[in-house]
Amino acid sequence: MVQLYIDGQEGTTGLEIAQRLEGRDDIVRITIDPDKRKDPAARAACLNAADIAILCLPDAAAREAVAMIENPRTRVLDASTAHRTAPDWVYGFPELMPGQRQRIAEASRVANPGCYATGFISLVKPLRQAGILEAGDPVVCFATSGYSGGGKKMIAQYQAQDRDPALDGPRIYGLSQAHKHIPEMMLLCGLERRPFFSPIVTDIYRGMLVNVPLTQGRISLEALHTLYTAYYAGERFVSVLPLDSESLGLGGMLDPSPVAETNRLEIAVTGSDTNLMVSARLDNLGKGASGAAVQNLNLMMGAAEDAFLR
Repeated sequence: MVQLYIDGQEGTTGLEIAQRLEGRDDIVRITIDPDKRKDPAARAACLNAADIAILCLPDAAAREAVAMIENPRTRVLDASTAHRTAPDWVYGFPELMPGQRQRIAEASRVANPGCYATGFISLVKPLRQAGILEAGDPVVCFATSGYSGGGKKMIAQYQAQDRDPALDGPRIYGLSQAHKHIPEMMLLCGLERRPFFSPIVTDIYRGMLVNVPLTQGRISLEALHTLYTAYYAGERFVSVLPLDSESLGLGGMLDPSPVAETNRLEIAVTGSDTNLMVSARLDNLGKGASGAAVQNLNLMMGAAEDAFLR
């Protein structure tokens, strides 16, 4: 039985993780008095009593939580941005490269990936490994996400009866090119130049599309499809869609709804030999957050990797 504490369980990711863990008989949840969930002593007691602590907190609070841990037995899975580029933390993307699952399974500190970063890395890492992209090449990424990625405040804005009409259409943000996911995108893909990243929030609750265009003419459409198919061969949660555009969705259009409320990430290779695009579709609350956390938790526990995951 694993003693598990979720610090920040009232947030969107924390609530989803808790829901995904319902019914498990291999976990005992450590709970904190709601009136004391911000009390340092009460939090420290829960953190140090846990075999595994999952942090669903703002970055500063996540760093504070780690500093509270004195029990060397307590392992940490951090869903914040705080430790994703830290050298002594293992990046929690099991499909990243050979051996990553074992690193996660054995780690005492695991950083859960960002949602956009998960899609970006799933697309760009294989290109870097194959030499299709060089470290100094310019990379462009545009992506759309459901508004749940903005947390409780944004969810309330979108679901308000008298909401601002500006929320009816897509909105580009991160205009300063300083989005918090960029450092992990660069580090995990070995990029020397910051990618030009344009994230867009749309009027759907959950779902994400991450897109990277390729115009270098270094590889054909079919060869690129073969590259991704080989890279993710045998994976349970990451798959490559057929080259037939009709398989993408209604009218040959790519949308995130087929992977909603699952832990799946699907890659599409589209375009032509001279103008290619690779896309990842995932649930920003699934493989992009709470689903990935449960997948990593399963590995850390030594449980089946797909336990309690759709």
